[in-house]
Amino acid sequence: MSILTAFAWGGASSASLYIGEALAGPLAGRKRTTGLIMGFGAGTLLSAVAYELIPESSLEKGPGIGLALLLGAFAYFVGDRLVDRGGGANRQDIDAAGGTGAAMFIGALLDGIPEAFILGITLQLGGGISVAFVTAVFVSNVPQGVAGTASLQAAGYSNRRIFVMWTLLSLAAAVTAAIGFAVGDTVPGGGLYAEAFAAGAVLTMLADSMMPEAFEHGGDVVGLLTVVGFLVAGVLAALG
Repeated sequence: MSILTAFAWGGASSASLYIGEALAGPLAGRKRTTGLIMGFGAGTLLSAVAYELIPESSLEKGPGIGLALLLGAFAYFVGDRLVDRGGGANRQDIDAAGGTGAAMFIGALLDGIPEAFILGITLQLGGGISVAFVTAVFVSNVPQGVAGTASLQAAGYSNRRIFVMWTLLSLAAAVTAAIGFAVGDTVPGGGLYAEAFAAGAVLTMLADSMMPEAFEHGGDVVGLLTVVGFLVAGVLAALG
C-alpha cells in the first residue's frame, strides 16, 4: 500500500456523489425512494461503526476510547451547528428548501472528512482496504448527493457548478485519506482513538440528519432497509 493508493480510494469512496447528482432529477418527485436509499446507507454506516471503528476489542482498551467517541460527537455537533447557522442546514434535506451554497459545501465536507481520514489510517495500519467500510461510505454518499444536489439547485446553482463542487469534495476526501495514511503509524494507540473519534462524528451525523430525513420521507419501511444495510456491510466485514 502507498499514499497514492490511499488518495485513490479516498476519492473513489466519495465519487458516488456523482451518482447522487445524476439521480437527483429522476428522483425529484420520488422522495420516498430517496428516503429508503438513505435508510439503507445509514445501516451500512452503522455497521461500519460497529465492526470497523469501535469493535469490542477497542472498548476493552479502557475509558480513553469512550472519551474519544464523545469528543468526536461533540466536535461534529459544534461544527454542524456553525454550518447550519451559516446556511448549510439543508444539505441533506430531500425537500430542498435552499440555503447558502458555500455553507452546504462546507457541511458536506464536515460529513465526509472523518470517513476519508479513517480510510487512510486503516489502509496504513491494516495493510489492505476494508471492503465493508468503503462500501458503507460509497452507498451513504448516494442519497447525500441526491439531497445535496437538490438543495444546491434550489439555491440557484447550475448543474455544471454542482458537478465542480462534488469534484472538489472528492479531491478533498482523497487528500484527507492520503493524510490519514501518512500519519497513520504515528497516531497514539494504533489509530484506535482516531477511529473512535471518527465514529462519534459519524454516529452524531446519522442521528442528527440522515436517519430523521430517511424516516420522514421513507416511512416505517426505512427501519427494515436500515437492518438490511447493516447486515450487508456486516457480511462484507466478516468476509474481508
